[in-house]
Amino acid sequence: MDFFLSELVGTAVLTLFGCGVVANVLLAKSKGFNGGWIVIAFGWGLAVTFGVYVAGKYSGAHLNPALTIAFAMTGQLPWADVPVYIAGQMLGGILGGILTYLMYLPHWAETEDADLKLAVFCTQPAIKNTPANFLSEFLGTAVLMFGLSCIGANTFADGLNPLIVGFFILAIGLSLGGPTGYAINPARDLGPRIAHALMPIRGKRDSDWGYAWLPVIAPICGAITGAYLYAALVTPVAG
Repeated sequence: MDFFLSELVGTAVLTLFGCGVVANVLLAKSKGFNGGWIVIAFGWGLAVTFGVYVAGKYSGAHLNPALTIAFAMTGQLPWADVPVYIAGQMLGGILGGILTYLMYLPHWAETEDADLKLAVFCTQPAIKNTPANFLSEFLGTAVLMFGLSCIGANTFADGLNPLIVGFFILAIGLSLGGPTGYAINPARDLGPRIAHALMPIRGKRDSDWGYAWLPVIAPICGAITGAYLYAALVTPVAG
């Protein structure tokens, strides 16, 4: 499996499980209805875990354009590979969103709140405040990039690394996810948002394109900052 297909399939798995747990909690008459934030955070942690298990051997399992760009900025990935990685990630995000729609097909009509239907696919701020929302996504992704770099510097038993990463995503969700829903990944947010726009979801609202730029640009800026911070603080000490 080449790295384009690896990133596509891995991101689709991540998005299907991640958007799927949100659908399970938010959509009417689902078995997990009203399961709460802890269920969602655990679901997203496991979504990342198994996305990484799928793609890690073949592409390194970036599954996130912000990480891919940060790796290229710091010389860990050739720039020529970046468009191919991001294309796979974005298509995987769209595919995961479409599969979530199909999985919960009878539940869209049973759910009256159009905002909840949108929230299955993409993030929305709890309090709309553009500077604060940008800062939240920026900091969350900077922590993600810095933490992943620290995890990568450690040695774990063979095959355990994706599980550690999943617990790290869980920690981010539980601690930092409240303000904006912790997109921290342009493919995870924009891909399913596009799926929401494309799918014939009964009673849906617009896809909130006015906000859609923020969970793309802020995570990219945050990931680059986290990568350079790790290089500045940790690499000289290790060397």
